[in-house]
Amino acid sequence: MKPELLLPVGNTEAFYAALEGGADAVYLGLRSFNARGRAQNFAPNQLQSLLKESQRSGLKVYLTLNTLIKNSELPTLLDMLYMLSQTTVSSLIIQDLGVYYLLNKFFNKLPIHASTQMGIHNSTGTNYLHSKSFERVILARELTLPELTEISRKAKIELEIFAHGALCYSFSGMCLFSSYLGGMSANRGLCCQPCRRIFNSSQNSDYFFSLKDNQLIELLPQIMKLNISGIKIEGRMKAAEYVYNVARAYRMVIDDPTKIETAKEILKYDFGREKTSYFLGGNIENAITEDPYIGIYIGKVSSSDEHSFSFKTLHRLKIMDRLRILPKSGTDARAIKIKEFKKEKGERKKENGLLGEVVTIQTDKIKVNEGDKVFLIGLADIKFKSKFTLEGKRLKLHMPEDKTKNILNKIGSSKILSRQQLFIRINSFDWLRKLYFDKFDFLILNLSKKEWEKLNLHSPFLKKNSRKLIIQLPKFISESDIDFYRSICSHFFRAGVSSFMLSHISQKLILPDSHKITLCASENVYALNDVAIQFLKEEFIKFYVYPFENDHQNLSYGKDRKGIVPLYFHPELFHSRMPVLFNHKDTPIQSDLPAGQVKTPSFRDDRYTYKKLVRDGITIVIPEVPVSLLQFKDKLVKEGFRRFLIDLSCVKSSQNMFNRLLKKFHTSTAEQPGTSFNFKAGLK
Repeated sequence: MKPELLLPVGNTEAFYAALEGGADAVYLGLRSFNARGRAQNFAPNQLQSLLKESQRSGLKVYLTLNTLIKNSELPTLLDMLYMLSQTTVSSLIIQDLGVYYLLNKFFNKLPIHASTQMGIHNSTGTNYLHSKSFERVILARELTLPELTEISRKAKIELEIFAHGALCYSFSGMCLFSSYLGGMSANRGLCCQPCRRIFNSSQNSDYFFSLKDNQLIELLPQIMKLNISGIKIEGRMKAAEYVYNVARAYRMVIDDPTKIETAKEILKYDFGREKTSYFLGGNIENAITEDPYIGIYIGKVSSSDEHSFSFKTLHRLKIMDRLRILPKSGTDARAIKIKEFKKEKGERKKENGLLGEVVTIQTDKIKVNEGDKVFLIGLADIKFKSKFTLEGKRLKLHMPEDKTKNILNKIGSSKILSRQQLFIRINSFDWLRKLYFDKFDFLILNLSKKEWEKLNLHSPFLKKNSRKLIIQLPKFISESDIDFYRSICSHFFRAGVSSFMLSHISQKLILPDSHKITLCASENVYALNDVAIQFLKEEFIKFYVYPFENDHQNLSYGKDRKGIVPLYFHPELFHSRMPVLFNHKDTPIQSDLPAGQVKTPSFRDDRYTYKKLVRDGITIVIPEVPVSLLQFKDKLVKEGFRRFLIDLSCVKSSQNMFNRLLKKFHTSTAEQPGTSFNFKAGLK
């Protein structure tokens, strides 16, 4: 059976482009709660018209509702779900566990797909979501072909993969970089794309994190032999001709796998970046691009004045073609449409042995300078309808107020604990010799594979304190490592450790099946709102860490007061399977030791300094300066919060450091240097 070809739709033209290009399904967002908040997106009446058009064409429509929800947004979210329950959308694509909870409890006729933002990367994840009545899982982009093959063999649920389009450096759903730079959360559809910026190391300045675009057209025949239900194209912010050309190319190969070369010619005009087959193609050595900008390079500006600029090009340009002008600085690129231009009279001039012609573009809108690069980013000769004929029944946009109150009143609890509890987290053996177990309530161990294998829980020191230990599982567990972590957890449980911290909710399936286990959830299992917390409680999660990118307003707005508030930590801005190459010709600097034990390479942007760590093959980027909210502890206690975390991961082990942070915790005093992340400024 052929896989479904799924195209992105950011506006009306893109919808008709997908239809003409041969899509089986489209995915799109409304103007809130979707991970492409910067796309044009759709109003409810447009959605109804689009659904009518889709029914006539036999096209499925998947609606993205794949952002994290703040507490103040829950009434609006209920209105959205109520409105969507009146439509014929084929499914909702979601990330937030709170959204899942509401759909499952109150709107269970709407089918659910798991967004790639949920970070599903192994068969444990697929099978857990199958048990929760998800219909389909959109897998992480970082899987190898052997891993995908094994997951598809074991999965009990429909699988979908991204086959074409932009790649994020970090695992989707695990990137905090944009949020760190000003509260523009990638998990809330507002990513400012820090991975596309130039960073500076001691060796050079470069685009260390800017990946080429994904293109799996050559692997499509192999992928089609697996149990893959959906082939997905990225690009809800892309133009209609991108949607049309990419749809045509992948449709062609799905229907006839012998036409790969013809399809590749079509894909030359997707106006994207250079291409990589990434992990699925076993090709990451050259996955970083030297130029993060999209488009086809067609020339360099040779002269300019206030009203025009000239350059020599091999491309035949037309009125209404779209260009991007990239200044020599490499930043602040600007786009224009060609409304008037002229060619130099006389013979076309040669460029690198080929004929080229000098063209002069008329423009009064932007300043263009000699040496700026010119990229072609769109063609004038492909046009699609830009408006719907409005039809379909009028939707009720607001849930009745009494129903909204009734649902929200059933969710969450405002109970306050009677005593404070302090959690400490470490990621190095060395810290064990620096800590006083009588000074805190729980110790979270977040170790590497090598350290787990060496840890002797039968030592008198650890055996005495085994009730205070919490074993944390990593964010990424490859298919081949599932049995390793299952064995480690069983070993620790038999040794008397009964508390385990999940970094993905599906990791419940890795733990021993025992009612004696205490389940905890790390900050990566997002408890950003009361509904997500309600879901965790019904999954028997006792302790849960509030998200690192949370803000004080959202924290205090919610009912819940039983979560663990992180007060000191180094946020993982990137959590990636892709190595960092500080010089593209160099091999990556590797180390499985925690920060403080080795000299870690550092690099900067124009505001901060960062460090790169590598643990168990995962690249982690952290800010050099920690986030410290210790000075807000007393205020949080007055508001009813009683559980707090001091995370010493990525901190050099030191008894003095431990004692100093402990003192500042008890006195609610600021630790310097330190930043407040989004706590004061707000999470957008």
